[in-house]
Amino acid sequence: MSDQLIIFDTTLRDGEQSPGASMTREEKLRIARQLERLRVDVIEAGFAASSNGDFEAVRAIAAAIKESVVCSLARANDRDISRAAEALQPAARARIHTFIATSDLHMEKKLRMTREQVLEQSRQAVRFARNLCNDVEFSAEDGYRSDPDFLARVVEVAIAEGATTINIPDTVGYAIPELYGEFIRKLRERIPSSDRAVWSVHCHNDLGMAVANSLAGVTIGGARQIECTINGLGERAGNCSLEEVVMAVRTRRDYFGLQVGIDASQIVPASRLVAQTTGFVVQPNKAVVGANAFAHASGIHQDGVLKARDTYEIMRAEDVGWSANRIVLGKLSGRNAFKQRLQELGVELDSEAEVNAAFTRFKDLADRKSDIFDEDIIALVGDESVTSEQEYFRLLSLSQHSETGERPHARVTFAAGSQELRAESEGNGPVDASLKAIESKLSSGAELLLYSVNAITSGSTESQGEVTVRLQLGGRVVNGVGADPDIVVASAKAYLAALNKLRSKTERVAAQG
Repeated sequence: MSDQLIIFDTTLRDGEQSPGASMTREEKLRIARQLERLRVDVIEAGFAASSNGDFEAVRAIAAAIKESVVCSLARANDRDISRAAEALQPAARARIHTFIATSDLHMEKKLRMTREQVLEQSRQAVRFARNLCNDVEFSAEDGYRSDPDFLARVVEVAIAEGATTINIPDTVGYAIPELYGEFIRKLRERIPSSDRAVWSVHCHNDLGMAVANSLAGVTIGGARQIECTINGLGERAGNCSLEEVVMAVRTRRDYFGLQVGIDASQIVPASRLVAQTTGFVVQPNKAVVGANAFAHASGIHQDGVLKARDTYEIMRAEDVGWSANRIVLGKLSGRNAFKQRLQELGVELDSEAEVNAAFTRFKDLADRKSDIFDEDIIALVGDESVTSEQEYFRLLSLSQHSETGERPHARVTFAAGSQELRAESEGNGPVDASLKAIESKLSSGAELLLYSVNAITSGSTESQGEVTVRLQLGGRVVNGVGADPDIVVASAKAYLAALNKLRSKTERVAAQG
């Protein structure tokens, strides 16, 4: 059995299924490039058949990525598989990932199919996919809750038809590590042809055990591919966390005895990019990538670390991409210095026009904030990741007044396409007044689900604030993110960004967990 562990990243597909985490083509492309710098083995770029937007995103990623395998999800039918193959056509290395549910519950209640129908559809789907692509992954959705005898029949058929990877997902996060590992081990043992495919695990975190279950699938079950996401992003409680799996295998190589090809120094940049793009902020105590992951508050711990780092640290912060904030740019910095810093941060912009636009925002920020940190630059570039369609609403100016004993008041000027709108309102606070002013003109009817403020850099009241606004309208949930040294301005930007996404008519189709 190989000692190489394949890292399959599904941030752009399963991670995007988090309510409000839907990404644009440009945002997906930017994250895919960072995943390639991270040296992820397989990038699941999306679900090409779900919408024209997702098809174009998968196709763009397939054309841009040269080192990693680019994968598209497809239900077990000819239309989905053909669409995936078409989107993946430009890829240097492509994979079609087809799936069908195999648990009695899913077959009866969701698919309304018999076992024999599912078995035959699995056969036909893998056969059709294999004729279009040499690398085919087959997933048995809700595999862990499936009858082992029937699941073995389905998997055996998939391997016979040419599936090169077999994935047994814990779709609903029901598994327990030891039981899940044993389930996969016994399944492999009862299938004579099991050694003709790489076995994969895909675990959800509903009971907080996605990482543990995935690792048990490897150590006990013999799987050699783990499907995971940056920051553990995903629907419900999320997916198995890439950074936790990778660093567990690297840190405890004495136990796992496995090799991973990941460039761990790119983990934190990837985490920041995904968090900034989706608006899903990483909690401070998150393993590996949380702000407190390498912080020591206890005097005893601080003393120990100062004397010998390994007394309380099992990993080095710099190994995963953490570094002290370096103040490298200011208002006197030129365009070339700014462009060089973008390259050092691993940020790639598609055109000189995008570089110029980001530099203009940088100079504007430098006039208001003397110290520019790496995180500030990443946030600035994130503002450039929206398309012209999504920039329909744009903040032009904002003024607000608040005083003890007086009701706060805000005056907002913003663009709606080519039209300039002015509005003012009172509110319970300056943020409330600003958002109410915008609503007084637009009457969107959207419900505010979340309002969150996060400091982009720490240790200074001069830090930029990053605001996330989550809105719901007509069953759609979207996130808007805005950054500015003025929290009220950042809030208005975030609100308008969310309204832009609601205005977009991108279709989404629920896919495999």
